[in-house]
Amino acid sequence: MTSLQETITNAWKEALRAGETGRRDTLSGLRAAIKNQEIETRATLSDEAVQAVVNKEAKKRREAITEYQKAGRDDLAAREQSELDILSAFLPTQLSDDELRSLVAATVASVGAQSPKDMGTVMKALQPQIAGKADGKLASNMVKEALSK
Repeated sequence: MTSLQETITNAWKEALRAGETGRRDTLSGLRAAIKNQEIETRATLSDEAVQAVVNKEAKKRREAITEYQKAGRDDLAAREQSELDILSAFLPTQLSDDELRSLVAATVASVGAQSPKDMGTVMKALQPQIAGKADGKLASNMVKEALSK
């Protein structure tokens, strides 16, 4: 079985051969981010660590899209969106809103949270379950919503 890093490298090589400049450039940036993380930690990254780098890069794109849209720069937002679409192939399947909502409800029940003061406890228990599968800000809002009822 090939590692996530090998899969990314193979996709980059395919993009090179096919002359897909957008895909090639996005994957080159991702490979550079992974390499920088390896240099920083002075170790070869595990699949989980590579996944964390992919998540971080995807989050950067999502934030950039939001900022570009606020500034009325749809051209730049579209470019970031295409990069995000390329990176999405290496992300785990995202939870739907309904799946996340039911996971939040189950976590609130399991930790016995009663009020908004228990938000930290709920988020601490929820975070490992949604890591890379859902946006933390969305999860946080759903927890707030569930605890305010």
